[in-house]
Amino acid sequence: MRTHKPIPTLDDVARSARVSTATVSRCINTPDRVVKSTREKVQKVIDALGYFPNFGARVMAAKRTFTIGAIIPTMENAIFARGLQAFQEALHARGYTLLVSSTGYSAQVEKEQIRALVARGADGLLLIGYDRDAEIYDYLERQAVPALISWAYVPGEGRPAVGFDNYAAMCLLTREVLARGHRRIGVISALAQGNDRAAERLRAVRTTWHAFGLPPGAVSVIETPYGFENGETAMRTLMQRQPPPTAVMCGNDVLAAGALRGARALGLDVPHDVSVTGFDDIELARILTPDLTTVHVPHREMGTQAAAALIALVEGTPQCAPQELAISLRLRSSLGAARPD
Repeated sequence: MRTHKPIPTLDDVARSARVSTATVSRCINTPDRVVKSTREKVQKVIDALGYFPNFGARVMAAKRTFTIGAIIPTMENAIFARGLQAFQEALHARGYTLLVSSTGYSAQVEKEQIRALVARGADGLLLIGYDRDAEIYDYLERQAVPALISWAYVPGEGRPAVGFDNYAAMCLLTREVLARGHRRIGVISALAQGNDRAAERLRAVRTTWHAFGLPPGAVSVIETPYGFENGETAMRTLMQRQPPPTAVMCGNDVLAAGALRGARALGLDVPHDVSVTGFDDIELARILTPDLTTVHVPHREMGTQAAAALIALVEGTPQCAPQELAISLRLRSSLGAARPD
Protein backbone atom coordinates (compact mmCIF):
# COMPACT_ATOMS: atom_id res chain seq x y z
CA MET A 1 0.00 0.00 0.00
CA ARG A 2 1.24 3.45 -0.90
CA THR A 3 1.96 5.63 2.11
CA HIS A 4 1.60 9.41 2.11
CA LYS A 5 4.16 11.71 3.61
CA PRO A 6 2.78 13.96 6.34
CA ILE A 7 1.89 17.44 5.16
CA PRO A 8 4.48 19.93 6.45
CA THR A 9 3.20 22.55 8.87
CA LEU A 10 4.17 26.07 9.83
CA ASP A 11 5.81 24.62 12.95
CA ASP A 12 7.92 22.29 10.80
CA VAL A 13 9.21 25.24 8.76
CA ALA A 14 9.97 27.29 11.87
CA ARG A 15 11.81 24.39 13.51
CA SER A 16 13.91 23.61 10.43
CA ALA A 17 14.75 27.28 9.82
CA ARG A 18 15.37 27.87 13.54
CA VAL A 19 13.07 30.85 13.69
CA SER A 20 9.74 31.52 15.34
CA THR A 21 6.43 30.69 13.70
CA ALA A 22 5.69 34.43 13.74
CA THR A 23 8.78 35.05 11.62
CA VAL A 24 7.71 32.38 9.13
CA SER A 25 4.27 33.97 8.96
CA ARG A 26 5.79 37.39 8.28
CA CYS A 27 8.02 35.96 5.55
CA ILE A 28 4.90 34.64 3.81
CA ASN A 29 2.42 37.44 4.42
CA THR A 30 4.53 40.60 4.74
CA PRO A 31 7.99 39.77 3.33
CA ASP A 32 8.97 43.44 3.17
CA ARG A 33 9.02 43.46 6.99
CA VAL A 34 11.67 40.70 7.20
CA VAL A 35 15.40 41.14 6.55
CA LYS A 36 16.59 39.58 3.33
CA SER A 37 18.87 36.94 4.89
CA THR A 38 16.09 35.60 7.12
CA ARG A 39 13.58 35.69 4.31
CA GLU A 40 15.88 33.70 2.03
CA LYS A 41 16.61 31.15 4.76
CA VAL A 42 12.93 30.58 5.45
CA GLN A 43 12.10 30.37 1.75
CA LYS A 44 14.80 27.72 1.27
CA VAL A 45 13.20 25.59 4.00
CA ILE A 46 9.72 26.14 2.55
CA ASP A 47 10.94 24.92 -0.84
CA ALA A 48 12.72 21.93 0.66
CA LEU A 49 9.75 20.79 2.73
CA GLY A 50 7.17 21.58 0.08
CA TYR A 51 5.21 23.68 2.56
CA PHE A 52 2.15 25.55 1.32
CA PRO A 53 0.28 28.03 3.53
CA ASN A 54 -3.19 27.12 4.75
CA PHE A 55 -5.20 29.64 2.77
CA GLY A 56 -8.41 29.03 4.69
CA ALA A 57 -6.77 29.64 8.04
CA ARG A 58 -5.14 32.80 6.76
CA VAL A 59 -8.47 34.12 5.51
CA MET A 60 -10.19 33.38 8.80
CA ALA A 61 -7.44 35.03 10.83
CA ALA A 62 -7.19 38.16 8.71
CA LYS A 63 -10.85 38.33 7.63
CA ARG A 64 -9.59 38.95 4.10
CA THR A 65 -8.97 36.74 1.08
CA PHE A 66 -5.83 38.62 -0.04
CA THR A 67 -7.34 38.67 -3.53
CA ILE A 68 -7.65 41.74 -5.73
CA GLY A 69 -9.80 41.89 -8.84
CA ALA A 70 -8.98 43.93 -11.94
CA ILE A 71 -11.65 44.43 -14.59
CA ILE A 72 -10.32 45.78 -17.87
CA PRO A 73 -12.20 46.57 -21.10
CA THR A 74 -10.25 44.10 -23.24
CA MET A 75 -7.26 41.79 -23.11
CA GLU A 76 -6.48 42.52 -26.76
CA ASN A 77 -5.30 46.07 -26.08
CA ALA A 78 -1.58 46.22 -25.39
CA ILE A 79 -1.92 49.44 -23.38
CA PHE A 80 -3.12 47.48 -20.35
CA ALA A 81 -0.39 44.82 -20.36
CA ARG A 82 2.54 46.77 -18.91
CA GLY A 83 0.49 48.53 -16.24
CA LEU A 84 -1.20 45.31 -15.13
CA GLN A 85 2.15 43.51 -14.97
CA ALA A 86 3.51 46.16 -12.59
CA PHE A 87 0.21 46.07 -10.65
CA GLN A 88 0.48 42.28 -10.23
CA GLU A 89 4.14 42.43 -9.19
CA ALA A 90 3.41 45.01 -6.51
CA LEU A 91 0.44 42.98 -5.22
CA HIS A 92 2.50 39.79 -5.11
CA ALA A 93 5.21 41.49 -3.08
CA ARG A 94 2.56 42.26 -0.47
CA GLY A 95 1.06 38.76 -0.47
CA TYR A 96 -1.97 39.44 -2.65
CA THR A 97 -3.24 37.47 -5.66
CA LEU A 98 -4.64 39.16 -8.75
CA LEU A 99 -7.70 38.00 -10.68
CA VAL A 100 -8.21 39.67 -14.08
CA SER A 101 -11.32 39.72 -16.24
CA SER A 102 -12.35 41.70 -19.31
CA THR A 103 -15.66 43.20 -20.36
CA GLY A 104 -15.41 43.68 -24.11
CA TYR A 105 -16.42 47.29 -23.41
CA SER A 106 -19.84 46.08 -22.23
CA ALA A 107 -21.29 47.91 -19.21
CA GLN A 108 -23.57 44.95 -18.46
CA VAL A 109 -20.68 42.47 -18.52
CA GLU A 110 -18.65 44.73 -16.23
CA LYS A 111 -21.56 44.89 -13.78
CA GLU A 112 -21.79 41.08 -13.75
CA GLN A 113 -18.06 40.68 -13.24
CA ILE A 114 -17.97 43.20 -10.39
CA ARG A 115 -20.71 41.26 -8.58
CA ALA A 116 -18.99 37.93 -9.29
CA LEU A 117 -15.65 39.09 -7.90
CA VAL A 118 -17.30 40.54 -4.80
CA ALA A 119 -19.19 37.25 -4.31
CA ARG A 120 -15.89 35.38 -4.50
CA GLY A 121 -14.46 37.52 -1.73
CA ALA A 122 -12.27 40.02 -3.59
CA ASP A 123 -10.86 42.48 -1.06
CA GLY A 124 -10.72 45.33 -3.57
CA LEU A 125 -11.21 46.12 -7.25
CA LEU A 126 -9.23 47.98 -9.89
CA LEU A 127 -11.58 49.60 -12.43
CA ILE A 128 -10.65 51.34 -15.68
CA GLY A 129 -12.12 54.82 -16.01
CA TYR A 130 -15.02 56.45 -14.17
CA ASP A 131 -17.88 55.90 -16.61
CA ARG A 132 -20.38 53.44 -15.05
CA ASP A 133 -23.78 53.57 -13.38
CA ALA A 134 -23.92 55.14 -9.93
CA GLU A 135 -25.64 51.98 -8.67
CA ILE A 136 -22.36 50.07 -9.13
CA TYR A 137 -20.51 52.44 -6.83
CA ASP A 138 -23.40 52.27 -4.35
CA TYR A 139 -23.27 48.47 -4.44
CA LEU A 140 -19.52 48.40 -3.75
CA GLU A 141 -19.95 50.82 -0.87
CA ARG A 142 -22.68 48.65 0.67
CA GLN A 143 -20.45 45.60 0.32
CA ALA A 144 -17.53 47.51 1.88
CA VAL A 145 -15.30 46.62 -1.10
CA PRO A 146 -13.01 49.52 -2.05
CA ALA A 147 -12.57 50.31 -5.73
CA LEU A 148 -9.74 52.27 -7.31
CA ILE A 149 -10.02 54.02 -10.68
CA SER A 150 -7.03 53.88 -13.01
CA TRP A 151 -6.03 54.82 -16.56
CA ALA A 152 -7.94 58.04 -15.93
CA TYR A 153 -7.84 61.09 -13.70
CA VAL A 154 -10.46 63.84 -13.70
CA PRO A 155 -9.70 67.01 -11.73
CA GLY A 156 -12.24 67.52 -8.98
CA GLU A 157 -13.48 63.92 -9.06
CA GLY A 158 -13.19 62.63 -5.51
CA ARG A 159 -13.16 58.87 -6.07
CA PRO A 160 -9.91 57.04 -5.26
CA ALA A 161 -7.82 57.07 -8.41
CA VAL A 162 -4.31 56.68 -9.77
CA GLY A 163 -4.18 57.75 -13.37
CA PHE A 164 -3.59 60.50 -15.89
CA ASP A 165 -5.70 63.28 -17.37
CA ASN A 166 -6.69 62.03 -20.83
CA TYR A 167 -8.18 65.39 -21.76
CA ALA A 168 -5.11 67.43 -20.80
CA ALA A 169 -2.81 64.95 -22.52
CA MET A 170 -4.62 65.12 -25.84
CA CYS A 171 -4.89 68.92 -25.61
CA LEU A 172 -1.10 69.02 -25.33
CA LEU A 173 -0.65 66.86 -28.41
CA THR A 174 -3.26 68.77 -30.41
CA ARG A 175 -1.51 72.07 -29.70
CA GLU A 176 1.72 70.54 -30.98
CA VAL A 177 0.02 69.42 -34.20
CA LEU A 178 -1.44 72.90 -34.70
CA ALA A 179 1.95 74.47 -34.00
CA ARG A 180 3.30 72.50 -36.98
CA GLY A 181 0.86 74.37 -39.21
CA HIS A 182 -1.80 71.68 -39.64
CA ARG A 183 -5.30 73.06 -40.21
CA ARG A 184 -7.03 69.98 -41.64
CA ILE A 185 -7.03 67.22 -39.05
CA GLY A 186 -8.44 63.73 -39.17
CA VAL A 187 -9.13 61.80 -35.96
CA ILE A 188 -9.31 58.02 -35.69
CA SER A 189 -10.83 57.43 -32.27
CA ALA A 190 -11.79 54.37 -30.29
CA LEU A 191 -15.55 54.12 -29.74
CA ALA A 192 -16.42 56.84 -27.25
CA GLN A 193 -19.68 55.34 -25.99
CA GLY A 194 -18.99 53.81 -22.57
CA ASN A 195 -15.29 54.72 -22.84
CA ASP A 196 -14.58 57.95 -20.99
CA ARG A 197 -10.87 57.84 -21.90
CA ALA A 198 -11.66 57.89 -25.64
CA ALA A 199 -14.41 60.47 -25.13
CA GLU A 200 -12.07 62.81 -23.25
CA ARG A 201 -9.37 62.53 -25.91
CA LEU A 202 -11.89 63.31 -28.63
CA ARG A 203 -13.27 66.25 -26.66
CA ALA A 204 -9.73 67.58 -26.24
CA VAL A 205 -9.13 67.73 -30.00
CA ARG A 206 -12.38 69.58 -30.60
CA THR A 207 -11.93 71.98 -27.68
CA THR A 208 -8.35 72.86 -28.61
CA TRP A 209 -9.39 73.33 -32.22
CA HIS A 210 -12.16 75.71 -31.15
CA ALA A 211 -9.77 77.63 -28.87
CA PHE A 212 -7.61 78.35 -31.92
CA GLY A 213 -10.63 79.91 -33.62
CA LEU A 214 -10.73 77.29 -36.35
CA PRO A 215 -13.95 76.06 -38.03
CA PRO A 216 -15.36 72.81 -36.54
CA GLY A 217 -15.83 71.27 -39.99
CA ALA A 218 -12.09 71.12 -40.54
CA VAL A 219 -11.89 68.15 -38.14
CA SER A 220 -12.95 64.79 -39.62
CA VAL A 221 -13.66 62.10 -37.02
CA ILE A 222 -14.03 58.35 -37.43
CA GLU A 223 -14.84 56.24 -34.38
CA THR A 224 -13.89 52.60 -34.74
CA PRO A 225 -13.35 49.54 -32.53
CA TYR A 226 -9.81 48.87 -31.33
CA GLY A 227 -7.67 47.06 -33.87
CA PHE A 228 -4.83 47.42 -36.36
CA GLU A 229 -7.04 46.65 -39.36
CA ASN A 230 -9.66 49.15 -38.21
CA GLY A 231 -7.02 51.87 -38.08
CA GLU A 232 -5.97 51.07 -41.64
CA THR A 233 -9.54 51.11 -42.92
CA ALA A 234 -10.28 54.41 -41.19
CA MET A 235 -7.13 55.97 -42.66
CA ARG A 236 -8.13 54.98 -46.18
CA THR A 237 -11.55 56.55 -45.63
CA LEU A 238 -10.14 59.81 -44.23
CA MET A 239 -7.66 60.28 -47.05
CA GLN A 240 -10.41 59.92 -49.67
CA ARG A 241 -12.19 62.99 -48.30
CA GLN A 242 -11.73 66.28 -50.10
CA PRO A 243 -9.68 68.02 -49.12
CA PRO A 244 -7.85 65.26 -47.22
CA PRO A 245 -6.37 65.92 -43.77
CA THR A 246 -2.74 66.89 -43.48
CA ALA A 247 -2.49 65.21 -40.05
CA VAL A 248 -4.33 62.20 -38.59
CA MET A 249 -4.46 61.94 -34.80
CA CYS A 250 -5.22 58.45 -33.49
CA GLY A 251 -6.72 57.59 -30.13
CA ASN A 252 -4.09 54.93 -29.43
CA ASP A 253 -0.87 53.56 -30.89
CA VAL A 254 -2.44 50.44 -32.41
CA LEU A 255 -4.92 52.47 -34.44
CA ALA A 256 -1.98 54.68 -35.43
CA ALA A 257 0.01 51.65 -36.61
CA GLY A 258 -2.92 50.71 -38.83
CA ALA A 259 -3.12 54.29 -40.10
CA LEU A 260 0.54 54.19 -41.10
CA ARG A 261 -0.02 51.01 -43.10
CA GLY A 262 -3.07 52.58 -44.71
CA ALA A 263 -0.99 55.58 -45.74
CA ARG A 264 1.67 53.33 -47.30
CA ALA A 265 -1.01 51.39 -49.20
CA LEU A 266 -2.22 54.67 -50.68
CA GLY A 267 1.31 55.59 -51.74
CA LEU A 268 1.55 58.42 -49.21
CA ASP A 269 4.77 59.43 -47.50
CA VAL A 270 4.58 60.03 -43.74
CA PRO A 271 5.13 62.78 -42.68
CA HIS A 272 5.71 64.53 -46.03
CA ASP A 273 2.18 63.92 -47.37
CA VAL A 274 0.36 63.35 -44.08
CA SER A 275 1.42 63.25 -40.42
CA VAL A 276 0.21 60.57 -37.99
CA THR A 277 0.15 60.60 -34.18
CA GLY A 278 -0.79 58.05 -31.54
CA PHE A 279 -1.41 57.84 -27.81
CA ASP A 280 0.10 55.57 -25.08
CA ASP A 281 3.72 55.07 -26.22
CA ILE A 282 3.66 51.29 -26.16
CA GLU A 283 6.79 49.53 -27.48
CA LEU A 284 5.24 49.34 -30.94
CA ALA A 285 5.49 53.14 -31.29
CA ARG A 286 9.28 53.06 -31.38
CA ILE A 287 9.69 50.32 -33.98
CA LEU A 288 7.18 51.56 -36.54
CA THR A 289 8.43 53.18 -39.74
CA PRO A 290 8.49 56.08 -39.31
CA ASP A 291 8.64 55.97 -35.54
CA LEU A 292 5.48 57.34 -33.97
CA THR A 293 4.88 60.68 -32.30
CA THR A 294 2.65 59.88 -29.33
CA VAL A 295 1.72 60.65 -25.74
CA HIS A 296 3.85 58.79 -23.22
CA VAL A 297 1.78 57.20 -20.46
CA PRO A 298 3.76 55.94 -17.40
CA HIS A 299 2.12 52.51 -17.40
CA ARG A 300 4.44 50.75 -14.96
CA GLU A 301 4.46 53.62 -12.48
CA MET A 302 0.68 53.71 -12.69
CA GLY A 303 0.39 49.99 -11.98
CA THR A 304 2.79 50.09 -9.05
CA GLN A 305 1.16 53.12 -7.43
CA ALA A 306 -2.33 51.76 -8.05
CA ALA A 307 -1.44 48.56 -6.19
CA ALA A 308 -0.08 50.50 -3.22
CA ALA A 309 -3.13 52.76 -3.09
CA LEU A 310 -5.62 49.90 -3.36
CA ILE A 311 -3.87 47.84 -0.69
CA ALA A 312 -3.95 50.87 1.57
CA LEU A 313 -7.72 51.13 1.05
CA VAL A 314 -8.18 47.41 1.71
CA GLU A 315 -6.11 47.51 4.87
CA GLY A 316 -8.00 50.47 6.28
CA THR A 317 -5.59 53.32 5.69
CA PRO A 318 -7.45 56.64 5.52
CA GLN A 319 -8.44 57.40 1.95
CA CYS A 320 -5.70 59.23 0.10
CA ALA A 321 -6.30 61.96 -2.44
CA PRO A 322 -6.60 60.92 -6.10
CA GLN A 323 -3.14 60.77 -7.70
CA GLU A 324 -2.48 62.35 -11.09
CA LEU A 325 0.54 60.98 -12.94
CA ALA A 326 2.45 63.18 -15.36
CA ILE A 327 2.35 62.49 -19.09
CA SER A 328 4.70 63.82 -21.76
CA LEU A 329 4.98 63.96 -25.52
CA ARG A 330 7.30 61.74 -27.52
CA LEU A 331 7.99 63.76 -30.66
CA ARG A 332 9.22 61.41 -33.39
CA SER A 333 9.40 61.19 -37.16
CA SER A 334 5.71 60.61 -37.97
CA LEU A 335 4.80 64.25 -37.21
CA GLY A 336 6.09 66.92 -39.55
CA ALA A 337 5.16 70.39 -40.71
CA ALA A 338 2.08 70.84 -42.84
CA ARG A 339 2.77 71.28 -46.56
CA PRO A 340 1.53 74.50 -48.15
CA ASP A 341 -1.54 73.91 -50.33
